Amino acid sequence: MSAKPELLCQKLQDVLGADLATLELACGEVTIEVEPQRYLAVAGLLRDHPELRFEQLIDLCGVDYSGHAGARTDKRRFAAVSHLTSVTHNWRVRLRTHAQDDAFPVVDSLTEVWPSANWYEREAFDLFGILFSGHPDLRRILTDYGFVGHPFRKDFPISGNVEMRYDAEQGRVVYQPVTIEPREITPRIVREEHYGESGNG
Repeated sequence: MSAKPELLCQKLQDVLGADLATLELACGEVTIEVEPQRYLAVAGLLRDHPELRFEQLIDLCGVDYSGHAGARTDKRRFAAVSHLTSVTHNWRVRLRTHAQDDAFPVVDSLTEVWPSANWYEREAFDLFGILFSGHPDLRRILTDYGFVGHPFRKDFPISGNVEMRYDAEQGRVVYQPVTIEPREITPRIVREEHYGESGNG
């Protein structure tokens, strides 16, 4: 294994120090976690410090840790996870922060540090309900404007909360409660007669 991930871990420890809640090296990948109140400041350091120079945010996603076996001991449910690349130093890091309040998850927006975070944060808001403070245009991006709930949350019902249909009398699409009855689907196995029997030779 290359010494590069170990070198990156050392640089991160030197530069970020007490700002690091955790630093983990697993399978050649480096993951750091910071408290939400230091998230934006650490992002700026990751981008601007000459020893790090993470110029590009290549992905950002939401995570719902409810029911996760490896969940943190403080049981915070929602996290924002960013994947950063340094073109200058040719290394990558994963940056994670947890929202403080599960009922109203909010973390700072990274759009002022990396403008590419814009649509990724909108996606995390739409699918997980994580709010990004300071985002210039936080609105749904994948679901319909009238959509109820956040479909990637682990407690979201499989059949959804509402369904839509065209109402001929009203001449428009209407929303109504879901009419699908929950059921357990058992696959039916169909085999040809004498399946598996050896031939007469």
